[in-house]
Amino acid sequence: MYEVRRISMEEKEKLLPKIYSKPLFESKANIYGACVKFFTDSPEQKEMWEDNFHPMLDSIRPHARVISVQNGKDMRVSYEPVSKTVIIENCSYYGWVKSIALGVVAEFLEDVRSEHRRYSIHGSYVDFGGNGIAIIGPSGSGKTTLTYGLMLEKYTNFLTDDWMFVRLANDVLVTSSEKNSYVRDNLEKDWKQYSRLLKPCKGRKDKAGRSILDVRMLFGEERLFSRSVMGAAVILANDKKKPAFEELEPDEAAKYMEKNDFCNPHQLVRNRKKNWLRKKFFSVLFEQVPVYRLNIAGESPRESVERILGIIEEE
Repeated sequence: MYEVRRISMEEKEKLLPKIYSKPLFESKANIYGACVKFFTDSPEQKEMWEDNFHPMLDSIRPHARVISVQNGKDMRVSYEPVSKTVIIENCSYYGWVKSIALGVVAEFLEDVRSEHRRYSIHGSYVDFGGNGIAIIGPSGSGKTTLTYGLMLEKYTNFLTDDWMFVRLANDVLVTSSEKNSYVRDNLEKDWKQYSRLLKPCKGRKDKAGRSILDVRMLFGEERLFSRSVMGAAVILANDKKKPAFEELEPDEAAKYMEKNDFCNPHQLVRNRKKNWLRKKFFSVLFEQVPVYRLNIAGESPRESVERILGIIEEE
């Protein structure tokens, strides 16, 4: 995993002339209404970025900038918070580049004061006819696997398998973050039903064995939702000492999130204020929707999917 080095505006201004001295690809993305401008010297990352995110009009000034360049061997991430500029050096893994972009938008939204603050969750979300379930867990815990397992049910709709934005109002309003999904190449290992369907939907595979998946081609336009109302949340755990499945009290669930770094390794700023904001958000969220802990230790993806479908039947 990478570490984020916080830099001053002066440090950023010293770094940029050298970075901009060579030709860079440029592209703007619309991420939950924020304009993020991407600079890179990698044709592969530029192509994946444009396949991954919704485009933004070129006339819109950027709210944040993400720069990804190769200039040595060691990976380094530098963040200047005033202008919301991230400089990523020597990262060949596009998954981190796109997660850092989502992280900088989350950081931007946390700093904006409004009647209803916007927050982000590093997790997946499946809709069931206007209401849905958020699946939250650390990286590698199986969020994407469970999402695609749930999508085998004909009455489910796809919103996101990695990151969502949330507004707390009378309802918990959820909005998708990406146009398409970045998935591992062997998704069909757990769900053989996808072995034939996935082939025409995948873009070029990168060095990490992942590719951008055209979810419209896979599921059909009618099963893609950009917005939904959260009806429940499921937190993934991997602890043989805990029950396989249980409903949690809101305070217990919020403490679990804080203890586990909010299940998000892509937070660009970690300090007391941000920790307080994030814990408060999850505390309020879990007061508004029921939250369950799903223990994936020793359980097959099919069994876990059945438990999540059981929540829908109860609700």
